[in-house]
Amino acid sequence: MRALTVRPGVKDSLSIREVPEPPPAEGTVLVRALALGLCGTDSEIINGEYGEAPPGEDFLVLGHENLGTVEEAPPGSGLSVGDLVVGIVRRPDPEPCAACAVGEWDMCRNGRYTEHGIKGLHGFARERWRAEPDAVVRVDASLGRLGVLLEPATILAKAWEQIERIGHRAFWQPQVVAVTGAGPVGLLAALLGVQRGLTVHVFDRVTDGPKPDLVRSLGATYHHDSVPDSGLKADVVIECTGVPDVVVDVARNHASDAIVCLTGVSGVGTPLPVDVGALNRDAVLGNEVIFGTVNANRRHYEQGTQALATADGQWLSRLITRTVPLDRYREAFTRQPDDVKVTLDLEPTHQ
Repeated sequence: MRALTVRPGVKDSLSIREVPEPPPAEGTVLVRALALGLCGTDSEIINGEYGEAPPGEDFLVLGHENLGTVEEAPPGSGLSVGDLVVGIVRRPDPEPCAACAVGEWDMCRNGRYTEHGIKGLHGFARERWRAEPDAVVRVDASLGRLGVLLEPATILAKAWEQIERIGHRAFWQPQVVAVTGAGPVGLLAALLGVQRGLTVHVFDRVTDGPKPDLVRSLGATYHHDSVPDSGLKADVVIECTGVPDVVVDVARNHASDAIVCLTGVSGVGTPLPVDVGALNRDAVLGNEVIFGTVNANRRHYEQGTQALATADGQWLSRLITRTVPLDRYREAFTRQPDDVKVTLDLEPTHQ
């Protein structure tokens, strides 16, 4: 069967190759792949910045944002042939550490976790894959191919879960949310904020294309200026760009008692002038919390499924701005001006 692969650490080694069928040892659930979502992590792996092949292999099957249908499932698994499913990306470390042992592998303590398509496990960009039932999440059939948005939605489900847990440390009555970045993660952050009945503001540098209208269609407010220039004082800030100066902006500009959640991974080597004393003083006197979050566990996949199932399907469909057949995979990684989310179609009949 065909798979989209890279040689980790080798820039521009992306290619389609024939790979063996997934062995039963990989899991009792057999899934036929339908679609794959692409993101910055995939591009960074293709650029040779990181990525780790499974033990004994010299290549890595790419892909962590996924969607497929069940072809085989054992009795009692809660899954049936034809179910629409998504495979969970991160798997527990082998010890396991205390967090992984209780299903909180997104909070792994020793860093020995594995991740499909990223670190030590083949990804989902192959025609069929296997997993155990606890590593597969059923998606509401009404979502159809929009289920490919589940993995990025889990990032925000976890972010919001942690924001709310932190908020309830004391009196908490948030009203205003600021989201920086109107890519897929930022737009999903805004969606979950609107679903909570909050007033949402989204900041991005573009002035045209689909992003401003996607934000407004949610009932949120779109800004193409910076958070400091806007004068907005948000109770919750979700930073989704990883751009260093934007990170500094959101750390310094928000309401008292605010919670700032960082979801974007920054590049290194960009020094910025920051008054650390002022940053510390404001954080202490303002009872502020700034925290980072990454990945998700099964609970967040289930929360993400619910969020997508209750969202406007027409709005969700507008997030996917291009779907490219697997045979033309290079087109998918050539960024277009109006791209929001690009997906690969993995079904041979759709090629």
